[in-house]
Amino acid sequence: MYAPALSASRARPRRVAALGMLLFALLVAGCGDAGGGSGPVWQAGGGGPTGSTAPVEAAQPAQPDESPKAVSLAATGDVIMGNAPSRLPANGGKGFFDGVKAALKGDLVMGNLEEPLTEDTGTGKCAADATNCYQFRAPPGYAAHLRSAGFQLLNQANNHGYDYGPRGYENTQAALEEHGLKHTGAPGEITVVEVKGVKVAVLGFSSYPWSNSLTDIEAAKKVVALATEQADLVVVQVHMGAEGSDKTHVKPGTEMFYGENRGDPIRFSHAVIDAGADLVVGHGPHVLRGMEFYKGRLIAYSLGNFAGGGNSLNSSGRLGWGGVLKVSLAADGSFVDGEFTSTVMNGAGRPAIDSQHRGLGLVRQMSQADFPKSGARLDSDGRITAPGA
Repeated sequence: MYAPALSASRARPRRVAALGMLLFALLVAGCGDAGGGSGPVWQAGGGGPTGSTAPVEAAQPAQPDESPKAVSLAATGDVIMGNAPSRLPANGGKGFFDGVKAALKGDLVMGNLEEPLTEDTGTGKCAADATNCYQFRAPPGYAAHLRSAGFQLLNQANNHGYDYGPRGYENTQAALEEHGLKHTGAPGEITVVEVKGVKVAVLGFSSYPWSNSLTDIEAAKKVVALATEQADLVVVQVHMGAEGSDKTHVKPGTEMFYGENRGDPIRFSHAVIDAGADLVVGHGPHVLRGMEFYKGRLIAYSLGNFAGGGNSLNSSGRLGWGGVLKVSLAADGSFVDGEFTSTVMNGAGRPAIDSQHRGLGLVRQMSQADFPKSGARLDSDGRITAPGA
């Protein structure tokens, strides 16, 4: 684990540059008043001084645009398109995301890719006679379906990232890159994307060695702090929490699952925001969880299951509910607005917009129950506001 040199300041280079431009404009505007108006006045287009002390209307310099730039960030929970070789969607996966494409809109659209995109590397993690062992993969060409759906960046920091070993992991990165998609999640990997002139850094965390560490809080803070020096906004993708239909509540303390330390979701999320993160996007429990605001930054503790092609994910009851989170942030990281769109998987694991808004109802309920003071407020249309706003 490396320990990069860090600056304690959260000041971003673009904010400093904007301040300099503003000060320069104010200086220029004030120059005409120097000396009490007794000197010659330059008229716009006049070519020289008038020699008169009478006030002359001087051309005003253009003022910089002071309206805050806002970028929209969209995110989903777990994405599995199928399980090769025999449990893949019909038509080669074409059109798999058609039912949710309308919601996958934003300046940067992200998802948690819960499977490698690779051919069989011969190093699958499950033995032929294994029970309660799950490994997934889809053909590399399925990256095209992610791109067609609207995704732009995929997180690999999760428990299935290494289902087919290091070669499978690297093959996934190559497949994503071939189709113009970004990836994040490897140790020390800070993925910076520029949208609308704003640099956004995205980092992936989990409790597994092929990602930034969820359980080593101090190491997590260091990599987030480093990201603040490279970008205006920092987004944390994190695979955290125990799994199951009964795991909708967020409670203080470490969560364990089959002997694995799945992190302390509240402590981790607060720590990375303290270090400079502007948005935390959680997934992992396979169910939706509540959202809260901490120091003005939004934490979505789990976005649930988004897609589970080939019956890869259990779609019964609340396990089949997911959603698309869309958040707009100003260039200084402050929350502008947000919305949550409910989705649901059908029996084959294909996602669609949920007209019954069941996921929204669950997120509203859990946000109020688990975070009565800091919980996000979601109205009946899915609009997200901070408590007291």
